[in-house]
Amino acid sequence: MTTASTMKLQIEGMDCASCALKIETAMQRLPGVSDVSVSYASGTLALSVDEDRTQLHTIEDKIRALGYQPLGIAPAAKPALPAKRAKEIWWKSMKARLVAMTGALFAVALIAGWLMPEWDTWLFASAALISIVPFARRAISGALQGSPFTIETLMSVAALGAVAIGEAEEAAVVIFLFAVGELLETVAAGRARAGIEALIDLVPRTALRLTVAGETVSVPVEELAIDDRVVVRPGDRVPSDGVVEEGASEVNEAPVTGESVPVLKEAGAKVFAGSINANGELRVRITHAAADNTIARIIHMVEEAQESKAPTARLIDRVSRWYTPAAMVFAALIMIVPPLAFGGDWMTWVYRGLATLLIACPCALVISTPAAIASGLAAGARQGLLIKGGAALETLGKVTTVAFDKTGTLTRGHPRVTDIVALAGSEDEVLAKAAAVERNVSHPLGLAIVEAATQRALAVPATFGGGLAVPGKAVTARLKSGFASVGSPRHAAEHTDVETDIRDRIHALESEGKTVVVVMAGKTIEGLIALRDEPRDDAAAGVRRLKDQGVSVVMLSGDNQRTASAIAGTLGLEARGELLPDAKLAEIARLKEAGPIAMVGDGINDAPALAAASVGIAMGGGTDVALETADAALLRDRVEGVADLILLSRATLGNIWQNITLALGLKAVFLATTLFGVTTLWMAILADTGATVLVTANALRLLAYRPSR
Repeated sequence: MTTASTMKLQIEGMDCASCALKIETAMQRLPGVSDVSVSYASGTLALSVDEDRTQLHTIEDKIRALGYQPLGIAPAAKPALPAKRAKEIWWKSMKARLVAMTGALFAVALIAGWLMPEWDTWLFASAALISIVPFARRAISGALQGSPFTIETLMSVAALGAVAIGEAEEAAVVIFLFAVGELLETVAAGRARAGIEALIDLVPRTALRLTVAGETVSVPVEELAIDDRVVVRPGDRVPSDGVVEEGASEVNEAPVTGESVPVLKEAGAKVFAGSINANGELRVRITHAAADNTIARIIHMVEEAQESKAPTARLIDRVSRWYTPAAMVFAALIMIVPPLAFGGDWMTWVYRGLATLLIACPCALVISTPAAIASGLAAGARQGLLIKGGAALETLGKVTTVAFDKTGTLTRGHPRVTDIVALAGSEDEVLAKAAAVERNVSHPLGLAIVEAATQRALAVPATFGGGLAVPGKAVTARLKSGFASVGSPRHAAEHTDVETDIRDRIHALESEGKTVVVVMAGKTIEGLIALRDEPRDDAAAGVRRLKDQGVSVVMLSGDNQRTASAIAGTLGLEARGELLPDAKLAEIARLKEAGPIAMVGDGINDAPALAAASVGIAMGGGTDVALETADAALLRDRVEGVADLILLSRATLGNIWQNITLALGLKAVFLATTLFGVTTLWMAILADTGATVLVTANALRLLAYRPSR
């Protein structure tokens, strides 16, 4: 029993979705080949193949027969670093050689015809027939491999028909202009791939690794292992994801997150591969190998996203399968109906039918959606907005509701001390005593109290012996002054009488969504400390921007309704609290009935909700979970990124419809002028080429897109 192996080939010459479709159709007809995926955006062919039934050279021969050039094969496993494609110099490409050949033949025929007018027709006919050979071979090969109605078929039929009716000069011009158009498409496709190439260039190829003896050795980044220590000098790029162990410096993370303001990095801070160290030397412990660093994951994710098709692209692919044969039938009717039914001139209407064939070429229509999607995905990646495919990118622009998780999404994810009420002594004394009691515990509230005392540089009293923790009630420790405890209001009420004004103060703080702990010395209440998981700095602005876009915003939380409402009230959105996981899923299903819904979570405990929503968005700052759990991830870890995603999606959808309108509108105009005898053959091919170039150029505008604030 044999098993299929997975391989990926790089292919030169693919410049539109119809190219990818031809290769995909041909591969699917080979025995033992399955799981075929072709991406013209990245210039790759991925497939599973039983090499006992189909050899690699057979696959490469089929690709060459279709007019494309296989450049080599890479293993399907993710390499240590994404392989950089060989730089394709457009004037050295196969399509550039075709332009030169067809142009030279036309020029020779033109000059020779001027010198020998009596041979004019034969000279242009010869030039046209020789020039058409490469395209006709591709048309025949495509037909034999399952794609009979290709752009090459339309062009070959039109050119040969022009020669047959005595319009050899126009046939030669049409072939030359078609070759030029294909070359322009290749150049444009290369521009679209430049975004991925730029990401690959962000990662340095070498790193300064520290040896046990404390010396630095330059090694390839592929050799870096987890827990290796590296030196990052001022001006150097961080070689892989890691944690700062020594040093302090500002780091420019714009290549990864799109954030232009440098971020101060000190001991304990995370750093991303590709970010640029500004002004101080850092010693970094590597936490991810080169194959799994942030840049590598972004590149692989964007490539996979470009290979997946958006719903509009799939629709256009289905339409294009019958569009071309229908166009050929329509052109044939134009040729024969007027002469037979109305006594029209045969040569005139055959000529107009041939022009219709050229105008009907579907390239511009087929490329309209994938070109925009590829540009939108690349533009998002440059701004730290990672989107896993065209389907997610399209859906984002249609969402009517955005549901946020609270903890770690709208809020920072850890509590902070917000209020200190001193009932005996000063605020600092109350906080210092509470920090002494909580110093040796790991509860989030205790850690927040210790952090607040540290920030105030307070002298924390010493404890004698270990603290005693009663889960859900209190932590007690022995200080020099006697026993002290930090506990819940209920615990305090169990051990002493709580005066009415203290109870009122506790209730007021809790009504603001804060958690209150009571600091006691023996049975005497000395103070209250309120803590809350505070909203992110940009949470209110992010919610406001979504509302300005006409999107409903709601917070879904497992916290009690009072706490959830308090946080939501400060941010200006509706809150639904006390939702267990099942209830949260049911709420998402209910909201989904009104229209597509986006769920925003931290990518860890929100996985079911992210999956249940129309599109899931993970806040994760580049973590593995954030990149793998949801349909989109926000590397900047900012709430405003949700609004940026929706704006980018709407801009992409608008670009798609602009492209479709351009493609079909130009064809409609030139079809009308053709039927009235205004359009010549060379004008028809220019119309098709022009539409393709316009559509591609319009899609490339998205690469410079920046969401408006």
